[in-house]
Amino acid sequence: MSTLKILVVDDEPGIRSGVSRILRNFRVDYPFMDEAFDFEVLEAATGEIGIEIVEALKPDILLLDNKLPGIQGIEVLEYIKKRQLNIIVVMITSYASLELAVKATSDGAYDFIPKPFTPQELKSSIENITKRVFLKKMTNKLQDTGKQIRFTFLSVLSHELKAPLSAVEGYLKMIRERQMGNKIEDYDVMIDRSLDRIKGMRHLILDLLDLTRVESGKAKRTITEVDLTGLARTAMDTMRPYAIQREVSLNLHSNEPILIPGDAEEIEIVFNNLISNAIKYNNDGGSVDVSIVPNGNCIEISVVDTGIGMSPSDIDKIFDDFVRIKSDKTKHIAGSGLGLSIVKKLIDNYGGRIEVSSIPDQGSTFVIRIPTDNKPCS
Repeated sequence: MSTLKILVVDDEPGIRSGVSRILRNFRVDYPFMDEAFDFEVLEAATGEIGIEIVEALKPDILLLDNKLPGIQGIEVLEYIKKRQLNIIVVMITSYASLELAVKATSDGAYDFIPKPFTPQELKSSIENITKRVFLKKMTNKLQDTGKQIRFTFLSVLSHELKAPLSAVEGYLKMIRERQMGNKIEDYDVMIDRSLDRIKGMRHLILDLLDLTRVESGKAKRTITEVDLTGLARTAMDTMRPYAIQREVSLNLHSNEPILIPGDAEEIEIVFNNLISNAIKYNNDGGSVDVSIVPNGNCIEISVVDTGIGMSPSDIDKIFDDFVRIKSDKTKHIAGSGLGLSIVKKLIDNYGGRIEVSSIPDQGSTFVIRIPTDNKPCS
């Protein structure tokens, strides 16, 4: 339960006490709210007292009469606007001329309640205001979360790009100054290392583009009948040169076309990430086996490698953004830490799920289940 403070500024004691009585046991609760709201009613007989309470107690809602002894309600409203206070103001008056309504609205009044008002009229207005307060709080919370995510994102990005850029810059300076000699072959190792660093930065940028596409929800998806077997074969052909370098054999255990409604580019991203990881974290001379089989109302895709494996604690976090498993066996393996995060987000979009089993030093198995209808996989 959350409590909103309501300040009633009115010179009529009956109005102030009436509001307190009507809202004493009143609750506002909607299915989309994660908590109900009740109300604490504060009272002020003049605008001057009202301003003092506003400054001291910061009410959420102000029910404000215009005709007051001393300063008028519209002047209180002007004060709140000038101070940029986060208060929703509702004018309660029986003298609401058009000129006053225009002035009050321009100064930030949210609504008007005519006097005399019924309990239902007051409750209805408070319900609408409460929804506004709740949604505004949620918006602010999302904005704050977004700022933190952006800060983390930029921090990680700057760290991931700073190190390889510094390394390439250092190697180029050494080459320019001929520190290793005058023969081009003297710099083969530096050139190879620079190319590796540039390749890592390119992969990071491509992963970031994939992540942006998935999370923005703005990219156009082209849903057609896609052949999972064909896309898996294409991904394996793309990765084959890398596999040959590592002497890793790639085996596809699916020959028949297996069709599902999907976006071919998205499915290709899934296969590319899973297969490249299976090669990258494999042992020289190992193998990668990809299977695609119907299973009930789902298509089951498995990618099995004979690589370095993972611990249970590693499995729990591998689908988080920018997470890379760090160990003596992985410290020389480049990566953005985004591939599996992207895979999971894409599979979630299809109503599917991805599971991992792994044994350190023996290998890992990734299993994806994608429903062929709108029902969860059985």
